Amino acid sequence: METSIKSYAAKEHHQPVKRYCRTLDLRDDPKLIAEYRRRHSQAEIWPEVIAGIREVGILEMEIYILDTRLFMIVETALDFDWDTAMERLATLPRQQEWEDYMAIFQLVTPGSTSAQKWQPMERMFHLYE
Repeated sequence: METSIKSYAAKEHHQPVKRYCRTLDLRDDPKLIAEYRRRHSQAEIWPEVIAGIREVGILEMEIYILDTRLFMIVETALDFDWDTAMERLATLPRQQEWEDYMAIFQLVTPGSTSAQKWQPMERMFHLYE
């Protein structure tokens, strides 16, 4: 039986991965949120941003939204170092320009890097085998 609850297939990486979960809030403005969503569509996101994400070693990135709250899941190889990768990402072409533009929509300090904007979440439950 089909329900209205959405589900999403997980990408298989054929290697062990680790996951980072981060959150960020958007400004409470429906027009800004609609534009933020549009700017993250496959047709609108800047190719340099996607290339930079891949270049620093991120295997998969998903962003989910509920009202003004964003939740990002990042999957990487086990030897990935978040701080080193984010420092590198901040230096790549158009990355800071993208971050400055996205800050229009986000509740963040102007001039923040991606690593400064997206706050880490703590896993408080895990369904063990």
